[in-house]
Amino acid sequence: MRHRKRTAKLGRTGTHRNAMLTNMVCSLIIHKRITTTLAKARAARSVAEKMVTLGKKDTLHSRRLAVSRLHQEDAVKILFTEIAPQHKDRAGGYTRIVKLGQRQGDAGQMAILEFVEAVAPAPAAVEAAPAAEAAPEAPAAETKPKKKAAKKKKAAEAAA
Repeated sequence: MRHRKRTAKLGRTGTHRNAMLTNMVCSLIIHKRITTTLAKARAARSVAEKMVTLGKKDTLHSRRLAVSRLHQEDAVKILFTEIAPQHKDRAGGYTRIVKLGQRQGDAGQMAILEFVEAVAPAPAAVEAAPAAEAAPEAPAAETKPKKKAAKKKKAAEAAA
């Protein structure tokens, strides 16, 4: 009986599953967001949360534990210098899972696993928006609705 055995097997042996989860967490640390199946995202979430907790301690021992789990020193460096300081005031829940829908080929439930307070490209788009409004192309954009309104007016006059 499998009482009290919560580990999702994901159709893999234990070593293969651990290697896959390690690689997924390293990709998550480097890219700040990964797209995968919902089951894999849920399994990788617990590993990622534990790594961020290690990163918040920022001791030599915690760095060595992180390297022994992740096997990628560049990912550990990013974890300890960028991600852990962002979450220093947070008690937990460093990641979020966003459901996407079903995959076309096999109808597998897809999801995005990302850090909660990740630096997203959205602020860059917000900063670029005022610059676009100040650009000389803004008056050209305003003339298009006038042209459409004029065409509608001519069409209404022709119909009448």
